[in-house]
Amino acid sequence: MNWFLLVVAGLFEVLFAFCLGKAKETTGNETYFWYSGFLISLLISMGLLIKVTQNLPIGTSYAVWTGIGAVGTVLVGILFFKEPLEFWRVFFLSTLVLSIVGIKFVSH
Repeated sequence: MNWFLLVVAGLFEVLFAFCLGKAKETTGNETYFWYSGFLISLLISMGLLIKVTQNLPIGTSYAVWTGIGAVGTVLVGILFFKEPLEFWRVFFLSTLVLSIVGIKFVSH
């Protein structure tokens, strides 16, 4: 269950980065909507990370959480914010994903 919650926490990290990107593209009251989404996502992500670290090692939890956030945020940038999809970006994202999976398998 802790690993599931850690993945959910990482996905909320991706969501708060997405909200920041959308807030940058908007003006007026819509900006406040996206900043509110950022704050809510941030609180949920951090709350879940805190809960998970009560049962999983902090180093493992943080590495997996930031890895999910990094990979997810790059993918969101490519899909929603027209960031470039290049061979080397995909290559290094793949190595990051393999590292996250590896950390999970060697952690107790």
